[in-house]
Amino acid sequence: MNGNSNETINGNEGWRAVDKNFATAAIHAGYKPKDFSHAPVIPAITLSTTFVQDEPAKHRGYDYTRSGNPTREVLEKTLAALDKGKHAICFSSGLAASSTIIQLLTAGDHIVCIDDVYGGTGRLFRHLAKTKGLLVDFVDFTDPNQLKGVLKSNTKIVWAETPSNPTLKIVDIAKVAEIAHAFNKDIVVVVDNTFLTSYYQLPLELGADLVVYSLTKYMNGHSDVLMGAIVTKNEDLHTRLSFLQNAIGAVPSPFDCFLVNRSLKTLHVRMPTHMKNGLAVAKFLERHPKVSKVLHPGLPSHSQHQLAMKQASGHSGLLSFYIKEGAGSPTKFLQQLKLFSLAESLGGYESLSEIPASMTHASVPPELRVKLGITDNFIRLSVGLEGEEDLLKDLDQALNNC
Repeated sequence: MNGNSNETINGNEGWRAVDKNFATAAIHAGYKPKDFSHAPVIPAITLSTTFVQDEPAKHRGYDYTRSGNPTREVLEKTLAALDKGKHAICFSSGLAASSTIIQLLTAGDHIVCIDDVYGGTGRLFRHLAKTKGLLVDFVDFTDPNQLKGVLKSNTKIVWAETPSNPTLKIVDIAKVAEIAHAFNKDIVVVVDNTFLTSYYQLPLELGADLVVYSLTKYMNGHSDVLMGAIVTKNEDLHTRLSFLQNAIGAVPSPFDCFLVNRSLKTLHVRMPTHMKNGLAVAKFLERHPKVSKVLHPGLPSHSQHQLAMKQASGHSGLLSFYIKEGAGSPTKFLQQLKLFSLAESLGGYESLSEIPASMTHASVPPELRVKLGITDNFIRLSVGLEGEEDLLKDLDQALNNC
């Protein structure tokens, strides 16, 4: 590849260069066929829940699948390699991964979280603040002074999500990590990288301590697996989180691990198409007379467009927009769509649409929804891998008939 390969891969000049070795790592990292006596080209699915021991308490690497499984181990090694980390730990869902991180804390500990965050994460933190004695502040991470203003001696975790869900704010990961670690080097900086994946963004390289994923989304990309993961370079955090993974037991099945590992092999093929289609949709919507505003980091109109291109190698198929007041019914628009299914979640090969205010972010307190701009005319799209022209025609007819 030449020095301009980032423009070719992303289809959008000016972004940070994509790792030219990503595809090779996705296909080969974590597994060597000749390490196994029969040398299968793809990893076997080890469904056994238990393993024969040579003598009491002496096994061949595995004793019980909750504690460790060969298929899961292959996936974890691959995920760690793709994020430039040392260790990855997989869980039964993204929220199971997030919940396990929170188990590092005790009553009286303080979390600082970005205000615009996945609805399930916000709900979890607000619930724990009420029932477990944790202290939580939600602030706008796009303003470093807001983060500085809420850090305390008992702050243990700073939780970022970038791009944020659903208003697509961009958090300067390096700046947030610098502020948190300058205040207290032991603060754990967590970045939810679900929207961009390790193909387009590497938070650990920018100073984060933990990267958390809903693998359900782009990493798996087929809307058929529920799973989460944590990736880190930190040995102590890995040891503590591995203990909790086993102790809590929220682990994924070996079959699901096989499916996600399979999907990682095509991540470098899928993500540029998601980006191409998503940007085409964003540009189309920005020109449409029934649309008042489009939120997509790849658009020059996005207030953090330059930061997005400096920090990431591209963007996924996620975007949000507002239907103009009085220009049509958001509900009817969603019902008129033929290719964009009305459904929660994102990151699959199929296109999806939703109204966050009443669906994915219904648990967000009403006053915060208003502050963030998550209104009833605010639509989130997950743009899939269908033909670009077909997607634009579908959006056009739905807007014209709503």
